Amino acid sequence: MKAMILAAGRGERMKPLTDHCPKPMLTVAGMPLIEHHIIKLAQAGIKDIVINHAWLGEQIENHLKDGSQWGVSIKYSAERDGALETAGGIIKALPLLVADEDEEPFLVINGDVFTDFSFEHLPKLADNRLAHLWLVTNPEHNLGGDFIFEDNVIDNPTPEQNKSTYTFSGIGLYRASFFNSPIQKNNVQVLALGPLLRENAELGKISGSLLTSTWTDVGTPERLAQLNN
Repeated sequence: MKAMILAAGRGERMKPLTDHCPKPMLTVAGMPLIEHHIIKLAQAGIKDIVINHAWLGEQIENHLKDGSQWGVSIKYSAERDGALETAGGIIKALPLLVADEDEEPFLVINGDVFTDFSFEHLPKLADNRLAHLWLVTNPEHNLGGDFIFEDNVIDNPTPEQNKSTYTFSGIGLYRASFFNSPIQKNNVQVLALGPLLRENAELGKISGSLLTSTWTDVGTPERLAQLNN
């Protein structure tokens, strides 16, 4: 299995920390966030890693290089004209993640989350599912949640359902067909992931799991400081 770490965001809410440092290079316990992910992927035997970047991306490449020091192989998908948002960045990187017509799922991890989740025992994606997401208990900054979760299937919340919601952790398995886009390097547009998630949840195409490991969305300087403390 291949994995992609999303590292192209500008990190506006992390200013001034991200004025001169890409967000995934901010340190937790003295180590860049993105490096924590690489170590855990290597421990799980996931050796082929793709990283997209835009803002100050050369710092990421200069630090991680080809990944050989962790026993992995890293390839980069540079978004030189500006970040393409999450889905757009994944679509641009698809040629590095899958071969033509290949439906082998790949793992995607937000580069700005911290977790001690182990990637060693990932579930097998069912034939009738296009994605599998890990959900967490709603944090204070997203008390409304993103999805409801019943019988291992993710769905969109509606007011009349009045069911408990959960927040998407930023960790997921995907098939290339989830993105409903031809695998091509050119003509990739800016595209957010949220609408695609909601569309496929509505169709019953997304399975899920609850993440019980330590997890933090390192979205503000205050959350970073709290995590380090």
